[in-house]
Amino acid sequence: MLTKKELADIKALQQVCEQDGGFQLKLNFDMLENRTGNRQEDFFHFENGQLVGFLGSYGFGKKIELCGMVHPNYRRRGIFSRLLKMGIDEAKKHQAETILLNAPKSSSSAQEFLKTIPCSFSFAEYQMKWHPTKLVEDEGITVRPAVTKEDEEAEIQLDIHSFGFSEQQARDFADMIREYSSDQRLIIEANGKTAGKMRVSELIGEAWIYGFAVYPELQGKGIGRKALSKVVKMEQQKGLSIFLEVEAKNAHALRLYGSCGFKSYQAQDYYLYTK
Repeated sequence: MLTKKELADIKALQQVCEQDGGFQLKLNFDMLENRTGNRQEDFFHFENGQLVGFLGSYGFGKKIELCGMVHPNYRRRGIFSRLLKMGIDEAKKHQAETILLNAPKSSSSAQEFLKTIPCSFSFAEYQMKWHPTKLVEDEGITVRPAVTKEDEEAEIQLDIHSFGFSEQQARDFADMIREYSSDQRLIIEANGKTAGKMRVSELIGEAWIYGFAVYPELQGKGIGRKALSKVVKMEQQKGLSIFLEVEAKNAHALRLYGSCGFKSYQAQDYYLYTK
């Protein structure tokens, strides 16, 4: 597990890098704060006791995402290349089938670095923030905690149908979330029957919505919009800012989120490591 000092050092370095570059890094602090300690997932480089380079590894079944940073004053010294090699070697050691490199779309230094390594563009993702807007009424829709084995199986099947997970990947991911994550796992019910799911992470005054999915045969009936509206109301009442992420190519989801008051403010690019 990461110590409080390590987390504080990462946040301080992130602030310096973001202020210098005018972008936002996706460092997944909800995952950093819930590391299991049974494998190396975080890689550090210090100079004179100061953290100047960091790489985080984030596992989703057999898929690994890597995201990192180097202090502006210490770039072009090979620090990030060394951190990235360690992250890739560790991912391969654990039989990762897919390694994705994450970089803010607006980071020119990241884009230039990516040209020097064997990778290809895979997809873009928008980060969206909720802005106050009139939300739909949510009669007939219930959002409740996931508590039973049946709920867990529904989460697995929804990840398979909605996010392209293999069955083993979905089960591995469900095990990790259930055992190590502090996210709220929520089940969406329509007229008393399971219709979908989502997770909510509350951290430092923010609520992030992840893994939002409705069964394909129930889509287009307003269930997703009503469920999202209900969760937004819940988080708004707690005084939290509300965020979510969506792939840029998912036009249906973008329309849904836009209709509920979410607006894009940042884009992240993902590159498939190909060596």
